[in-house]
Amino acid sequence: MLPESLTAIIPELNKAFLETIYMVGISLSVSIIVGLPLGILLFVTDKGLFLQNSFIKKMVGFLVNMIRSVPFIILLVALLPLTKFLTGTTIGPTAASVSLSVAGIPFFARMVETSLREIDKGVIEASVSVGASPWMIIKDVLLPEARPAIVQAVTITTISLVAFSAMAGIVGGGGVGDLAIRFGYYRYDNVIMVTTVVILIGIVQIIQYSGDILARLVDKR
Repeated sequence: MLPESLTAIIPELNKAFLETIYMVGISLSVSIIVGLPLGILLFVTDKGLFLQNSFIKKMVGFLVNMIRSVPFIILLVALLPLTKFLTGTTIGPTAASVSLSVAGIPFFARMVETSLREIDKGVIEASVSVGASPWMIIKDVLLPEARPAIVQAVTITTISLVAFSAMAGIVGGGGVGDLAIRFGYYRYDNVIMVTTVVILIGIVQIIQYSGDILARLVDKR
C-alpha cells in the first residue's frame, strides 16, 4: 500500500519524470552537436598534431575551462537573461535546457579530447605520412578509433546532465528535482524526497548500464 502523499502526486511524478527526460534529451543533443567538434578541435590543434595552432588551442581551451569552472547553480542564474531571450521564459524544462546545454558542451568537449588522446600516435602519424587530408584523418581514423571512449563520454555526460537537471528545480526548471523541492522539501515530506532520489538513481543506473553495453558493441579492437 503506497503512502497517501505519494499516491496523490503520482500524476505529478509521471510528469516530472518526462520533463527530466525531455531536458536531458535536448541538452545532451546540443552538447554532442557542439561539444564533439570542439573536442576534436582541442585535440587536433595541440602541439605536434596535424593542425597545430597554439592560438586556437589556447582560446578554445580558455573558453571551455571558463564555463566549466562556474558552479552549475551559479551558471543557472547567470544565464537567465539568455534563457529569457531564447525561450521567452525563465521557468519550465525548455528554459532549463539552455543552462544544461551550456554546462554540457564544455564538459563533453573535454571528454572527447581525452578520448582522442588515448589513440596511438603512430596511427595518426601513419595517416599523415600517406597524405591523408585532415578531414579524412578525423573521419576515418580518430572517430573510429575513439568510438568506445566517446560512447563512454556520452554516458558520463548524460549522467552529469541528470544531476544538473535536478538542480534546475531550484529555479522552477521542472523535472524530478523541482518535484522534490516543491512537494518534498517545502512540505517536509520525506517519502516524496526518498522517492525522487530512488527515481534519479534508477535513471542513472539505466544510463550507465546501457552505455557500457553500447561501448562494448562498438569496440572493434
